Amino acid sequence: MKIIGKLSTILSLPAGYRLFGWMVGGRSAWRTYLAEYVKPAPGNKILDIGCGPADVLNYLPAVNYTGLDISPEYICSAKKRFGSRGRFFCSDVGLATIEEEQGTFDLVLAIGVIHHLDDAQAAKLFDLARLALRPTGRLVTYDGCYVPDQSKIARWFLSHDRGNFIRARAEYLRLASARFPKVESHLRHDLLRVPYTHLIMRCFN
Repeated sequence: MKIIGKLSTILSLPAGYRLFGWMVGGRSAWRTYLAEYVKPAPGNKILDIGCGPADVLNYLPAVNYTGLDISPEYICSAKKRFGSRGRFFCSDVGLATIEEEQGTFDLVLAIGVIHHLDDAQAAKLFDLARLALRPTGRLVTYDGCYVPDQSKIARWFLSHDRGNFIRARAEYLRLASARFPKVESHLRHDLLRVPYTHLIMRCFN
């Protein structure tokens, strides 16, 4: 448990977060997620909820990007590295508002966020995403997921994730479907270099 605690401390630092992501997933996970599920286009207006240090900008085309995260350290790092490529705000998802830009975003991303949120907090994320999106827009999420007959190693990694609310597929779908009329879900077991199961959801107004 001490090792897990130290890892959480390291991951709270932008450089540690970036290094760990490269070690377990590298560029291929980003590219697969974006190319197969997000499908961003140049000029898209994107809201990234829980953006971390905004590393996704390394793989996006020229877009109108807004990043939101609760961590001041992550937001400070994002501004230093990508300040000319987007807007970055430090806020809890439950307190964030987009009143002046409601219904103007083509894409909302929540990359590894929902499994950090309890049901009430997750509902607020889905509410924010729904309000942010254009009628033709979509929310794309990416989270660890428990599945039947999962390998013991994959389940161990999931159980030791920093997120305290890793769910089964049905639970993620229940939360998303309460706010979005159409939800697609995709299970992936091959995005990281370690055994791990992800659920990717594409949610449409």
